[in-house]
Amino acid sequence: MSSIYEITERHEEPVLKPITDADVKGDERRWRRGMVPVAAGESTKADGTPDYGIFGPDTVVWEVFTNPAMVIFHHAAQKLAQDVYLPIQGAVRDYEPLSKKARAGVFTLFDAMERVTRGAGMHVPLWLGDTPTAEHMAAWLHKIHTPLKGDVMDPGQPELGGYDAVGPRESLWATYTEMHPMLCAYEAFAFNGWRPPKKLPAWKRDMFIDESSKYAILHGADPAEVPHSMAELDALYAKYAKFFQHSDTVQNQLDTGESMLELQNKVGKKNWDKTQMKALKVIYFVILGMELPMLGALPREYRLAHGLSPAKATWAAIAAKLFLPVAWVLQRRFVERKWIRTLWGPDGARLIEHAREVRAQYLAEHPDALTAPRGV
Repeated sequence: MSSIYEITERHEEPVLKPITDADVKGDERRWRRGMVPVAAGESTKADGTPDYGIFGPDTVVWEVFTNPAMVIFHHAAQKLAQDVYLPIQGAVRDYEPLSKKARAGVFTLFDAMERVTRGAGMHVPLWLGDTPTAEHMAAWLHKIHTPLKGDVMDPGQPELGGYDAVGPRESLWATYTEMHPMLCAYEAFAFNGWRPPKKLPAWKRDMFIDESSKYAILHGADPAEVPHSMAELDALYAKYAKFFQHSDTVQNQLDTGESMLELQNKVGKKNWDKTQMKALKVIYFVILGMELPMLGALPREYRLAHGLSPAKATWAAIAAKLFLPVAWVLQRRFVERKWIRTLWGPDGARLIEHAREVRAQYLAEHPDALTAPRGV
């Protein structure tokens, strides 16, 4: 299930204290749940062949995710997509630890920063771990998401019904509001050396969606409904269009009617001290500072669902193009070295680097891989 639903296992209230650089960096406990992740290819299957997990070096998913652009851009892409899927936002309002902390009066920007960096990083073992690692994390996520159910996803539109974080519908969209934005960010911003970003050929885009179906099914999506091509994904967007929209009421708490976003803002200001600027810098770098160009990278339907007018939606697409020189700089190795550990955690950074090495070796041995659709 998508990381935006995640509930912490530790229930003690945080102690409000000055934030240090070590706090911002964190340790493996921020991301790791249970077993130490085993990287794809570090173990073998029963038949003695390497265990590459759900995906592997011959997949488009690895081509996309192992690109340096994903270190910086994945977080914003996923968040902006999930911000307009109402069932997810209903669960965030009712169950998200940040919401609980806001109601308790202890929410801080450091909490928000931890949440932003922890969420995506916890999913790297699913993408780049071996099969037992992926299955372990999927089972853990399913367990903690099982209680996340509610009768009302949006108080302003009760006719839309409720949500169930481990139900087939939410499992489906938790996956594709994570994977499709990943592909969009790659196509908009990922440089390959000096070669500028470009849209993948149609067959590769279809392969990416087809490969993602394994991930969706592992999380609980209905195998009969998961898409296997971009056309099938587009049809699902049309089928579930009423759940993808801007809403002024989805964050209104069911008991008080107060907006959770306004409450977080109020409590965050109350608990502000100058050391929280360390957390704000990370939030700005990975989310706020690239919001407009990232919206421009997403499909137009997402931009309109965010409440942008048609003119502003067009401007966002232009902003994505104008952002390319900045995107190129952000993908340089000296930038990545500075941010990969903070944004993905020690396990995530290790898995990403290992997957890049495995993929490079595989492509050297199979130079024709990913040059044509499978079976051609």
